[in-house]
Amino acid sequence: MPSNPIFKVIFYNQNQVFEIFVRGIFQSDMYGFVEVEEFVFGERSQLVVDPSEEKLKNEFAGVKRSYIPAHSIVRIDEVESEGMPKVIDVKPGEKSNTISYPFGKPKPPGE
Repeated sequence: MPSNPIFKVIFYNQNQVFEIFVRGIFQSDMYGFVEVEEFVFGERSQLVVDPSEEKLKNEFAGVKRSYIPAHSIVRIDEVESEGMPKVIDVKPGEKSNTISYPFGKPKPPGE
């Protein structure tokens, strides 16, 4: 196992799917949140600029640690190296093959 693993975290945020790469991921002390830290962005040539990656760099600029609601997370993978971080817009009413995990206390029948 690598001494400094990289994780790919995919999660929903305000009608968008974010795909980020981080070095640290933990169960948060705040119930229902996952803590991510040490964001990894590729050092690519300045000639080719990916707007999606630039948007993520700006979104997380100056962020030391972020807390993501557990029900927003789609998937977490440990990867060998970082890839291209992405932001994908999800249009309202668009068909998707993923659904949010239901949270909350179920109501008894008849209420």
